Amino acid sequence: MATLNDVAQRANVSKMTVSRTINHPEQVRPELRATIFQVMHELNYQPNAAARALVSRCTRVVKLTIFEDMDTTEPYYMMLLAGIANELNRHQYALQLATKNSYEVGECDGYILTGIRDENYAWVRQLQQPVVFFGRNLQGYDYVDTDNYQAIRDSTTYALQRGYLHLIFIGIDADKPFELDRERGFRDLMAQHGLAATVVRLANHGHVATDYINQHWSEFEPNTAFICASDRLAIGIEDGILLQGGRVPADFGVIGFDGMLLNQVASKRLTTMKQPLEAMGQAAAKLLLTKIKQPQPAQEKIIIKSNLSVAESTR
Repeated sequence: MATLNDVAQRANVSKMTVSRTINHPEQVRPELRATIFQVMHELNYQPNAAARALVSRCTRVVKLTIFEDMDTTEPYYMMLLAGIANELNRHQYALQLATKNSYEVGECDGYILTGIRDENYAWVRQLQQPVVFFGRNLQGYDYVDTDNYQAIRDSTTYALQRGYLHLIFIGIDADKPFELDRERGFRDLMAQHGLAATVVRLANHGHVATDYINQHWSEFEPNTAFICASDRLAIGIEDGILLQGGRVPADFGVIGFDGMLLNQVASKRLTTMKQPLEAMGQAAAKLLLTKIKQPQPAQEKIIIKSNLSVAESTR
């Protein structure tokens, strides 16, 4: 394995110059910097991340802290993790996964937070390290998210274009920014078309949505579409309709939100608003690394568009 001394000898410079090129490249003349990087490439030299961390007094660790229970039945967090880890790896940072019971264990250079609850903000406010939220927040912190408002408007527009006359929004029973944005998108689009907006909030479980259909089946007219705030809810709605003998998509349409595998295993593959979670994870990591190097006081917002994936649950 090539060493720092090997690089210095091949490039005919001192070890200090090689070290400065690695840790503070802006302090080295462009021509010399290019020569040293070329020698590093030829020798396949990999800088010692641990040694660099000691010199710079940083940990080279980023924590992804999840404040909610992870469901192993869907790869939502795996896609997010892949995007974050791949971007951090490019910059020789390690990713540490922390849950609601272990988020204070160990040191790190910055945090990516998701599933945050109101009672957690006191802990967030006392952090000295940079923080990036996965999901919009109202507290002024940097975040990466999809445009939940526009996504549901697009879903609702598609249902109307397919000829469904009665639309019902099945939301998640939580006063979170993402849910409020999705609900607002539905209400605004319906108002724009002069239609009544029916909104139902349920716990985010498929069996709860199925029970809702079973209990209210007689109230649903044919030509109804259910615009759902998650694929879990959408699968439950679809299962309930089929159990009652309803025809999907001829008489009843169902549109989900997420597009992370569950939409593929539904009885009728779900039409769903697919979130680009891996790209969002990559963007969150990139934003955090930028903040670690040079903190900025203004709130940074990165919005990545979701796209409708049409399948068997709509006409």
